[in-house]
Amino acid sequence: VQLAESGGGLVQAGGSMRLSCAASGRPFSNYASGWFRQAPGKEREFVAGISWDNRRTAYADSVKGRFTIFRDAAKTLVYLQMNNLKSEDTAVYYCAAGLPETVLMTTPEEIRYIGQGTQVTVSS
Repeated sequence: VQLAESGGGLVQAGGSMRLSCAASGRPFSNYASGWFRQAPGKEREFVAGISWDNRRTAYADSVKGRFTIFRDAAKTLVYLQMNNLKSEDTAVYYCAAGLPETVLMTTPEEIRYIGQGTQVTVSS
């Protein structure tokens, strides 16, 4: 599975941004999916996850109530809607697909496939 993110860029604090992730190679719909991020000098961290059947989602405490992960009806795209962005959200954001046994991704150890990343910069 090849994953490609889009939608990153520069936004002011308090603003909104939507990231998209498209998959090619194998059906994206068979995998639990998630978004991770990595800021300079920090380890990659979990942001949001969605189960393969769209029935469950999970969020890092730092983004709860502000970020929403969802898929399109055909399960070919995964989105991350980010509202009320803060400067501490600045990072490279990665789309990921989980290991075959993963129902809902919540840790980097569950990543099977990952995209190249897209930069999100929040100016204060």
